[in-house]
Amino acid sequence: MTSCRLGLALTLLLPVAAAHGQIARPDSARSHVIPALEIVGFDVLLNLFDRAALGDPYRSNLESMRRNLRSSWVIENDPFEINQFGHPYQGSIYHGFARASGQDYWAAMGYTFAGSVLWEIAGEVTPPSRNDQIASGIAGSFLGEALFRIGSLLLENEPSDAGLGRRMLTTAIAPTLVFNRRVFGRRFDAVFPSREAAYFRRIAVGATATTQGRGERGVRLRPVEGVIDVSMEYGLPGGETDYRWRRPFDYFALQVTGSTAAGFESALIRGLLVGRGAQLGSAYRGVWGLYGNYDYISPELFRVSSTAVSIGTTFEWRPPGAIAVQGTALAGAGFAAVGTLAGLDTADYHYGVAPHSLLASRIIFRDRAALDLAAREYFVSRIAGTSGHDNIFRLDAAFALRLHGQRAVAVRYVLSRRDSFFPGAGNRAQVRGTLGLFYTMLGHDRFGRTR
Repeated sequence: MTSCRLGLALTLLLPVAAAHGQIARPDSARSHVIPALEIVGFDVLLNLFDRAALGDPYRSNLESMRRNLRSSWVIENDPFEINQFGHPYQGSIYHGFARASGQDYWAAMGYTFAGSVLWEIAGEVTPPSRNDQIASGIAGSFLGEALFRIGSLLLENEPSDAGLGRRMLTTAIAPTLVFNRRVFGRRFDAVFPSREAAYFRRIAVGATATTQGRGERGVRLRPVEGVIDVSMEYGLPGGETDYRWRRPFDYFALQVTGSTAAGFESALIRGLLVGRGAQLGSAYRGVWGLYGNYDYISPELFRVSSTAVSIGTTFEWRPPGAIAVQGTALAGAGFAAVGTLAGLDTADYHYGVAPHSLLASRIIFRDRAALDLAAREYFVSRIAGTSGHDNIFRLDAAFALRLHGQRAVAVRYVLSRRDSFFPGAGNRAQVRGTLGLFYTMLGHDRFGRTR
């Protein structure tokens, strides 16, 4: 719902901008004022739309602003999808405006954080929310940078005769980037350089069947569902030996999954914030450092979302022979929301500080096949949360076989498990497993083995 409202608000901006398309062309390729004005304008349009569509909670005025400035920040429970995906997407718009105006990552994160504060104080009547500030101001920056990088890569590789479909794709992924290039002409025409980053991309479309499902009588699991999965890994360590990870998100991984049963099933992002490369001979090359993470998972039975930072490494190892191994290992902590989907109340969830870990690998057999394995675990503690705790485990395993060119077929198994304990309710386990068959479209990089 929120993402639709945000998209509509941005769409309202585009025609106004187009009418003034080629007015300002200063010599400088960076602006501090333009993103500030764009963020304020975006918040105003979004507030006006929400007033008309949703009413009283968004009828803010000077009195509500003064009250919010004086009040303590709280934890609030809007619907899970609004708080845990809508707010990060809203933050990604703030971040995108700043990046599309020539700001670097850290400055753009500052604009994102400030834009979120502005919305919490002036955009809503309710008291400002700490959890919304984390979701918009921090997770929004992680999501916004990944989308900005993908949009810039599309522009960088865009042929001179690019069709309408490619231009629409770029606009859908990075609307603020296209918006500023359209409005300000040559000032922001320069494309953010990828510096020849090695990357892997994949689109998989298929169907999955439920193989396991227990722990919640109030939810009827669909036996079969259609699924689309889109993933990209950017800045792979095994590429050009002169590639360096000097800028935040010079390495990142993004995976988004939608299904006919759960709608928006998951979004998983990890990006290197600060790191250093490491190389051992000609077989191993990697990077280690501090990562930012934003995860959203909703496998019908329960849902979890986490904004976190981690310490870890990403590498490629190429032993003699036909095999290449790519992997990532992370451990860190963040702030997470978790809840059940048994009831109709979408605000029935809780927060807590959450240590987490990730182990992911891709074993590539020449360019013919690949085995992907990823295991994630989150422990949502009682710190800054409720009196109970949750332990959530997610396993994703897929084997893909390339048929011809960039077309492949894949088998994928996903297991999601939540073990929780709350005083008065005791222990509870929720488990869902699915097995699916997919038609997979690979990029020019095929399975991502660098050369």
